[in-house]
Amino acid sequence: MLKYGLLIEYNYCTGCHACEVACQQEHDFPAGKNGIKVTEYVYETYAKMSIDYLPFLTDLCDLCIQKSREGEEPVCVKHCQAACIQFGYIGELVKEMEKRPKMVLYTPR
Repeated sequence: MLKYGLLIEYNYCTGCHACEVACQQEHDFPAGKNGIKVTEYVYETYAKMSIDYLPFLTDLCDLCIQKSREGEEPVCVKHCQAACIQFGYIGELVKEMEKRPKMVLYTPR
């Protein structure tokens, strides 16, 4: 069986939290619970300050498996304003990782 995952190119994540909102609404999670959480990292590089945003999957993420079975993308992918989240087979996503820096591959438990 082929396994699915999410590939996140966090170099382009703007920290809009649209993925969090879409996930929470899709799954009707209560406040404070979510399948994806965007974390902000602030750090100093040479003479300037930098900020990175990194979406992390939580244990509540099921990759919207029901939507996937119906041929749709997970809601976090669909609503990502920066289009920096990809959904697909792990083998294909690994090939994408080789092309660009600052990418993270998440797979469900």
